[in-house]
Amino acid sequence: MDIKDYIASGILEAYALDDLPQEERAAVEAMLAKHPELREELNSIEEGLETLAMETAIAPPADLKDSLMATLDDQGVSTEKSQPETKVVPIAPKKSTFWNYVAAASISIALVSSLMAYDFYSRWKQTEAAYADLADSNEILANQINKVGNELRDALHDYNVVANPDFNRTDMTSVIKGKSFAASVHWNKKTEEAYLSITDLAELTREQQYQLWAIVDGKPVSMGVFDLNKDGLMQMTAVANASTFAVTIEPRGGSENPTLDAMQVAGEVG
Repeated sequence: MDIKDYIASGILEAYALDDLPQEERAAVEAMLAKHPELREELNSIEEGLETLAMETAIAPPADLKDSLMATLDDQGVSTEKSQPETKVVPIAPKKSTFWNYVAAASISIALVSSLMAYDFYSRWKQTEAAYADLADSNEILANQINKVGNELRDALHDYNVVANPDFNRTDMTSVIKGKSFAASVHWNKKTEEAYLSITDLAELTREQQYQLWAIVDGKPVSMGVFDLNKDGLMQMTAVANASTFAVTIEPRGGSENPTLDAMQVAGEVG
């Protein structure tokens, strides 16, 4: 926290006037213990308040003593000098009433200003916190909207691929007896674009990946590796003149040549 802002907030004046709840007083005392400059500022505030209070004190009238003595005589109380003499402390001369009012008004203005500053500071902090919460909520909402928008764009793109008559669909079925593994390749012979759709494949270890192959002129051509953590269509490497598509299990990163005994699904281009 910036010390100058803390001082300007008026909270030290409120502390000096004992106008803070216990929790905020404890917080101020923790700040005073941590920052010596705040303690110096508080001492200066307290000294200033004490000085103003002393300067605005109204001295008793000069004839107060004679008036008291006369009252005692009327009530039969002896005022002879044989009784112990009371030490009289000289009282400062009475200041001008006008300047007393000016000083008192100055104190009032200073205190009210300090309390208003502290109230404004507290409200500002509350507003700042509320704004931060609102900004966080807006950011979360914006992220959710972006996520939904991306999902809609992906779904529309996939629909356009599937619905496009230029894309030929090749279904690949399991080459392992007793397994229902299946996947499909949407391939555009004109543009050579290819998209993979997974229906059912087994989970792999972290050291393994699936690899898509195309048989071109009797030779296998890699169309890229993939994992099972992608929904919808996955765009693979473009290929020309494919006659068959197949998927094998390979070490992570793929292989130059397919591991035939690890083939999972395959299908001829119709």
